[in-house]
Amino acid sequence: MNQVAMTSSTAVPVIDVQNDNFKELWPAMVLAFKTASFIALDTELSGLGSRKALLAECIEDRYKAICNAARTRSILSLGLACYKKLENKDDTYLVQVYNLTLLCSEEYVIEPQSVQFLVQHGFDFNKQYAEGVPYLKGNDKGSDAHGINMRMLFVELLRARKPLVLHNGLIDMVFLYQCFYAHLPDKLGTFTADLSQMFPAGIYDTKYATEYELRFAASYLEYAYKKCKLDNSKSIEASDSERHLFLEFCKYSGHLSSYVDYRPCLAGSIPEGPLNVCQSFSAYGWCPNGSQCPLSHDTDLIIQYDEKNEEKKKKRKRKRKNSSQGKVDSEGAPDNKQRHMELEQSQDQLIPDTETKPPDVTELVDGTQAQVSGSEGITKAENMEAEENTISEPQTVSAEVERKTDKDPGQGNGVLEQQHQATTESDKNESKRKKLEGGTHRAGFDAFMTGYIFSYAATLTEKLGGPQSSESWLPECLNKVYLSGKSVPLHIVKSTFSKSSKAHLHKMQSVWGKTFSSSAATKVEVV
Repeated sequence: MNQVAMTSSTAVPVIDVQNDNFKELWPAMVLAFKTASFIALDTELSGLGSRKALLAECIEDRYKAICNAARTRSILSLGLACYKKLENKDDTYLVQVYNLTLLCSEEYVIEPQSVQFLVQHGFDFNKQYAEGVPYLKGNDKGSDAHGINMRMLFVELLRARKPLVLHNGLIDMVFLYQCFYAHLPDKLGTFTADLSQMFPAGIYDTKYATEYELRFAASYLEYAYKKCKLDNSKSIEASDSERHLFLEFCKYSGHLSSYVDYRPCLAGSIPEGPLNVCQSFSAYGWCPNGSQCPLSHDTDLIIQYDEKNEEKKKKRKRKRKNSSQGKVDSEGAPDNKQRHMELEQSQDQLIPDTETKPPDVTELVDGTQAQVSGSEGITKAENMEAEENTISEPQTVSAEVERKTDKDPGQGNGVLEQQHQATTESDKNESKRKKLEGGTHRAGFDAFMTGYIFSYAATLTEKLGGPQSSESWLPECLNKVYLSGKSVPLHIVKSTFSKSSKAHLHKMQSVWGKTFSSSAATKVEVV
C-alpha cells in the first residue's frame, strides 16, 4: 500500500467491513489500532427511545434514559478512523478508515424514523441483515472472550491504550459499553469511573472542543469538519508561517480495492448572489422541513454566510473604535440598533450575531423565532416546551439527526417562516438531492470527520504555543464530554467516592490478565 498526499480533490477511502471479510481484515484493523496516535469513533443506532428523557435536567436521569435505549436498541454500524502522526513529516497524519456493518444477534427495537433517515442517507438494511458482523450485548457469553468477533475487536481497541475521540459522544460510549463490553452500571459515577480505566489515554469530544477550543459559529459535525478543512486550506494557500494539517491515505490495490468505498472530499462551490440560508439548518444542522425547505442547506454556503457576518462584525468594531477616538464614520450603525442582531436580506428576517459566545454551551435558537438582548438568549432546551405547544402536527425525528446535529432530543419541530423564491422545478429537485447528500451520515466517514476536527484543533493548539507532545493533545478538553443544555461538561474521572462495577473489573482482568491493578477492586458496585 502506497501513501498519497491529500489534496482538495482527494476522495477518502473507507474500508467496508462485513461478516465475509471480517477475519481477513482483522490483522489490519488491530495493527491500525496499535500504531495509531488516536482513534476516532462513530456509531449508527437503531433508535434512542424517549426524546424528552434524553434531555432530562438531572444528568443521572439522563444517563438512565440512555442506558434504557442501549439495552433495548442496537448499534447498526461502527466507524473507526485511525490517525497516525508521522514522525518524519510535520503535522501529517496517515489515516485509515473502517466502516463496520453490524447485526445484533438478540432482539432489539428499531424505530421507523431511524429506518427512514438511514435509508434516505444510503444505509443498506438488506446488506446489514445478510452480511452484518454478528454480536451479543451485555456480559461475555460462552466463547465471546475468545476468537475473532466484535467483542474481541473492542478488547483490542482497549489494549491499544490510545486516546478515544468522539463527537457529542455520551450516547456513543453508553452504547459501546452495553453492546461490546458488559452490562451497564446503574449509576453514572460508576460508568465514568469504568471509562476512565478503560481509556487511560483519555477521551475527547470534538463537539466540546468546537464549542470551547475552536469557538465556531456552530458545532454540529458536518459544519465543524468543513470549517476546519476550509480554514486549514486558506492557511496553506496563504503560505503563512503557521502550522498546517496534512493527511495521507493508503492506496489499496488488488482484491482489497473491492472493499473500499471512496467518499468525496471536495471543496464546495459557492454560488453568486444572495445567500438564502436556512437559519434552522445553519444553527443546528437540522431543519423541520427537510428536503422540502426552499432555503439552502448547503454547509459550504452556510460557512461562507457566517464568515461574511464575521467580517461585518469586525468592520463594526473598527467603526466603533474610530468613533470612540473622535473620528467621523458616516457609515456607522445607528445608536438604536440592537447590539446582537443584524438585518440581512429582508426586513422581516433577523439574523443572530455571534459576536459574543452564547451563554454556556447551548446555542441560541434561530433568530426568526427568538431575539437576543445583551449576553442572554433563549436556549434550545428552554425553548423546547414553548415550541412543542405551538405545533399542531408533531413530526418524528431520527435518532441520528438528534445525535449528529444540534437538535436536542425532545426539541419541538417548529415551523419556519418560508421565503418565496422563484425557482424552477429542476432547481427544486437539485436542491432536494443536495440536501440529502449534504447530510449523509455514514459511520466510517463521520469517524473520519471527527478525527479531522480533533487533529486540526490539536495542530492549532500547538500553533498557538501549546504542548508539542502527543501525550496531551487538547489539555483543556481532556476527559470532558459535551452535555446538551448544560454549562459544564461530563468529566470522565474516577472520584474517591465512585465505585467500579463488578462486571467491569471482571472484564478488565480478561483484557489485561493479572496485570490489572487489584486496587481498583477496593470499591465495587455489583451489576
